[in-house]
Amino acid sequence: MSVPTPLRRALAGAALLAVLAGCGQEVAPAGPEPTLTPSAAPPDGSEEVDELAPRVLVGHEGGFLVLDSASGEVLDDVPLAGVGGLSPSLDGRHVLVATPEGHHVYDTGVEAEAHGDHAHYLLWPAGLTGDVVPGGGRAVTNAGNTAVVGEDGEVLVLGHHLLGSGAPPVHTWTAARSDTGLVVPLAEGGMLVGRGTDAAAEVALFDDAGAEVTTAPCPGPAGAQGAAGGAVVVGCADGPLVLRDGALTRPTAEETPGTAVLAGSPLSAVVLGGYAPDPDGAAPQRLSLVDTAAGSVRTVGLEAGYGPRSLARGPYGEALVLTTDGVLRAVDDLSGEQLGQVTVGGAWSGQEPAPVLVAVEGFAYVADPAARALHVVDLLSGQVLHSHELPHVPLDLTVVTGLPPVEG
Repeated sequence: MSVPTPLRRALAGAALLAVLAGCGQEVAPAGPEPTLTPSAAPPDGSEEVDELAPRVLVGHEGGFLVLDSASGEVLDDVPLAGVGGLSPSLDGRHVLVATPEGHHVYDTGVEAEAHGDHAHYLLWPAGLTGDVVPGGGRAVTNAGNTAVVGEDGEVLVLGHHLLGSGAPPVHTWTAARSDTGLVVPLAEGGMLVGRGTDAAAEVALFDDAGAEVTTAPCPGPAGAQGAAGGAVVVGCADGPLVLRDGALTRPTAEETPGTAVLAGSPLSAVVLGGYAPDPDGAAPQRLSLVDTAAGSVRTVGLEAGYGPRSLARGPYGEALVLTTDGVLRAVDDLSGEQLGQVTVGGAWSGQEPAPVLVAVEGFAYVADPAARALHVVDLLSGQVLHSHELPHVPLDLTVVTGLPPVEG
């Protein structure tokens, strides 16, 4: 299995709906071919290869693994205390590894340059660069930028072109601080910032000059995701909040359950929202589809529950949900209709740690703690290609291909 080329990007969404979904709908093109975000130059001695399998980073209690996604070979096993999250950068090459002392920068040693229907690949030894970006929590990427919150609430913006170069890879955005850990960089150069605590928390919108534009209440903010057209959805304990065209609004909904997790796609105006477990601890069996263009929320019921890291988006914006019966389901992001399904691993019962689902370039990757395995699903064929045994119980997951992510 080689790294997906731009041709595979174009085919993946159509094939997902034709094979996994089997619904025969017409689908809009995936948009223009992305360009590679500049990064530090590859080191001397890099090797050019014809094919390159995506690299999978798997977090565990004592650090993280790096695997070849096709063979399952462990390419690196990095001991690192307190790994709390793995966030891919926008250059398709580096990964930010969150720890209590900051985000360590890991160079995966892969880079691809798209050339029409194929790509050229460079390969070199992977490893930590020595850079540590201050701040905790997960890095937030939106509109071509990445931000993290520093120790004192300062907002730090990452310069992807400086990763691995030896220069400081961040600058401080000084207009405001975040009390909640929520920061979202915006396409116009502005920023969404969470302020306050608990029920008194709010989200503030700042423009590119650092001036406050508007605010809206958002008790218990639970992350944010971007959508097509530059919209952003923020998860709040009393339902989603939508930023679109410079305004913060509440979408129309028959019910407003709190949003605990979100999954967005630059190819869809709809953001997928997941709920917290029921009071009795049972996994939720409903999803919300937040339509940022229509300003509405559709609630969708499922045949089984799902976990906090079980939502993703397919190559054409379709919703992907890994449910507790071990089934990966494709759901139409507009209608909520279930399009198709494939069994991935065994059933699970909402235990901790729960499986982690990531979808990249027409493939779905599932970190399965119960089986201590990594499952790789080809969404072109609807088949589980590989189930790799892991030496550690997986707690987190991210995937890099050498190509930047698709942006709308």
